[in-house]
Parts: sequence; structure tokens; C-alpha cells
Amino acid sequence: MSDTLPLHWADAVAQELLPLRTQHLISTGITPSGDYHVGHLREVLTAEGVYRALRDQGADCRLNYVADTMDPLRRVYTFLNPAVYHEHVGKPLCDVPCPCGDHASYAEHFLAPFLAAMQTLGVQLEVLLAHETYRTGKLDGQILQALQHTETIKRILHEETGKIEKDDWSPFNALCAACGRLAGTRVTGFDATAKTVSYTCACGHSATAPVSQAGKLTWRVDWPARWQALGVTVEPFGKDHASRGGSYDTGKRIVRDVFGGEPPYPVPYEWIALKGQGDMSSSKGNLVSIFNLAQTIPPEVVRYMIFRVKPMRSISFDPGLPLLNLVDEYDDVSARTRDQRAAELARLEGMPPLGVPFKHLVNLVQITEGDTDKLCTILQRHHLPVPGQDVLRSRIAYAQYWLQHFSPADIRLRLHATLPAQVADLSVPQRQALGLLATRLQPDMDGDTIHALVYALAEEVALPAKALFEAIYIALLDQPRGPRVGWFLSALEHAFVHTRLHAAAALEG
Repeated sequence: MSDTLPLHWADAVAQELLPLRTQHLISTGITPSGDYHVGHLREVLTAEGVYRALRDQGADCRLNYVADTMDPLRRVYTFLNPAVYHEHVGKPLCDVPCPCGDHASYAEHFLAPFLAAMQTLGVQLEVLLAHETYRTGKLDGQILQALQHTETIKRILHEETGKIEKDDWSPFNALCAACGRLAGTRVTGFDATAKTVSYTCACGHSATAPVSQAGKLTWRVDWPARWQALGVTVEPFGKDHASRGGSYDTGKRIVRDVFGGEPPYPVPYEWIALKGQGDMSSSKGNLVSIFNLAQTIPPEVVRYMIFRVKPMRSISFDPGLPLLNLVDEYDDVSARTRDQRAAELARLEGMPPLGVPFKHLVNLVQITEGDTDKLCTILQRHHLPVPGQDVLRSRIAYAQYWLQHFSPADIRLRLHATLPAQVADLSVPQRQALGLLATRLQPDMDGDTIHALVYALAEEVALPAKALFEAIYIALLDQPRGPRVGWFLSALEHAFVHTRLHAAAALEG
């Protein structure tokens, strides 16, 4: 990393943190209420970027992930069956049944693929489940402190947000033992010595229960309680929590005035928007899941996408052609646009850059139908590096997934086994030029030479170059557009191209 280059954002954060202490716990967390999407990556990978930067500078640090499994099911989302899930609204996600029936709970249904994706992305997390943290008593002390300082918390919330809570408001959401809901309950008392909470529920049930089994703290109190209980020193969070009067502002005061702790170093971040559809949201359905992204591009490129942009700068995610450009930017170690430090943070063991432009590979995969032997032959013909078979097969799989799920229609290529019918609609000069091209093409010509030949032939027969390009693509692909023509023709078997162009030239219009 050159001394003349601006300091990478993760290194800048690390430099601010190191004078404070040499041991750090970077914490992150998301509620498993639906599919984890690309927008959620900013939460976890921002934390991991800071973790790696701290480690590089000699700090002793840990990275954890808190799954907010005690959060209630807010409503029946569009992907749920109302007949099944209506009765579970208001219950903790850990107590709601799994949508597919293969997991222990609703929370685990969405959490399991996310954690598997994190493994693929090389993110090593200490995973904490919120319901286990509560139900094993690890937050008992914080719950009782919050209950004892209810009026202090109400005052802080009023001073920071302007909101006046009701007289019977409590920082604790009781869990009804009868109906299983957090919503609709009201705390009526507590016993700090016995560590119990008393409550009544809208369903008519009243009870006294141990605080560890009786519910959870409200979000604005839960967060600072977690900071103090776990010893969190650094935490990234969305811009909504960072706004004036937001959760971080109230959390700072609550952790100091109620729990006697200190707030973590904040790393706020902007949302990731899906191009043309706004900020990604599970409930709105405008998302690309992390699972899908991990099957589309290599894990290092996913990481690079986050690390290359400062957290408070927005990212507009476009899974079409810009995604291929991102892969190429990461793979080309000499690219002017490449952020070398971001690429260094993104690098994973045994995952070298391919050395072949991904856009080029996407076209080759279509031309060869994913045949690795044919693809290697073309790479050798183009004097491009031939990667190891395992690396090549993985990149072929990425290319095929992208083509199936995200590619624009005009990027898809299919060589026609027979002469397309619309060749008959070509003009006489177009067919004449195809015949001359078939005659003058040689097996050992490279892409640049063929490209120049096509332009020369168009001028020779007084035909616009665009018209000749269209004739070539129609004869081979049955469509008027395609890849760069010289490269395209050089990637195909000479005998096939020669025969096809001659057949198109000979066809009577």
C-alpha cells in the first residue's frame, strides 16, 4: 500500500481505535425476519473490514454476530401463508414455526443459509442467538437495572427523541406464558432480589416469572444492554440508527447512565439500493439474496464490492452488466480503477484472480456450452492464461448462474446448428460481404486482425460496417447484435465459421 494513497476507510477506523485499547470486540447483528439480502452484507462486511484492519495493525480482536431471534414476528409477510402465520404474529421468531418444516424455528430457517453464505464469503463469526442469551440469564443484571431505572430511561428517550412515554411504560417487553406473545403485555412489577417480573396480557393471563424467561428489553434498551454485557467496543449500524435522536444517541446515554458502561465506536453505513428499485427490503421483495449473489460471483468480489466504498457512501447494486465489470475490476490487478487495499482485504486463501476477463468468460461459456476442454482451447488460441481446472470450473458455474438469473436478453448467445431463416432477409451486399469474409478468414487469425478485416470488407463492398456486423451475427446467432466481432469469430472453430458464412452468402434472397 503506497504512502501517497489515501488511507483506506477500514485502516483509518483501526488507527482511531488502537490508541483507545488493543483488545476489541466488533459486534454486528440482524433480525432473521426474512431472506438475508445483499443490503445486509454491508452490516457484516463493514464489521469484518474493521476486524481485518485491526488484526493487520496488531490488535487482539474478535468479531461476533448477534441474531435477534427474540424479536417478534411483526406481521404476516407476503411470502407467508396467512392461515398458518396469523396466530403467530407477536411471538418471538425463535418460537414461530419454520416455513419449510426443515428447521427448528422461523428464525433458524432464515439464519441457516445466511451463516452458510458467511462461511463461503470467508467471514468467521462468533454467533450469538438472542433468545439463548436471554434465556440463559446472561442479561438478567441488565434487565433488572433497566427496570430499576425506568424513569431515567423515559427521561433520556424524551430528551433525545421528544417522545413522552405513558405512565405505565416499561423498558421490558414481557412474554406471555399463555399465548406466547410479546405484544399486548404490560409489566406490573418486579422483584430485584427474586429476579422476577410480573405482567398481565391482553389475552387475560397474568403471571410472575423469572426475568430470564419473561421476555426481552425494548430495542432502544436492548442494544446498550448488549454493549455492556458483551463488552462491545466497535459496532457498525445503518444510517437510521445514526440519525439525530436515533438508537445510537439514546443508547449512548442509557449505557452510561443506567448500565455504567461505555458506547462502542460507531461505524454508520448507508444502505445498498437495488438499481431502479430503491433500498433493498425483505418485506418489499425488492432484493437479491446473499445466497443468490454467492452463486453469481466469487466470494472475494462480493467482499471487494463492500470494501471498495466508504461505509457512508451509497452503493447502487446492479446485478446485470455492472456486476461483470466489478468482477473484471477485481481480477485485473493493474486496472486503474482497482482499489488495491480493498482487494487485499477481500482476498481469501487459495482464491487467486482468474486472469481472464469475466465478460469474456461469459461469452466463452455460451459458445462452448460450458465445455472446459473447448474453453481452454479458445483461451490458448487467444494467448490468455489457462487457470487450474478447479478455479475454471467454479468461474464457469458463476457465469452460468449469472446468465440464467441476471443477464440482459441481448447478452445471451446461442450458436444455431443450422442456417437461421432470417438470413434470407439480408441484402445482396451483406451476403456478398459474408462470402468474401469466409474466403479471406484464416485459421490462425487473432481477434484484432479479424476485426480489421471486417471493416476493410465493409468498405470494399460499400456497406456500412454496422450492416456487416448484423449480417455476421444473424448468420451465426440469429440476432442482430453480439460480442466484439473479431474476438467472437476467432473464438469459433474456423471450419464452422467458413461453412456457415459460405452457406449464408449462397442463399438466394
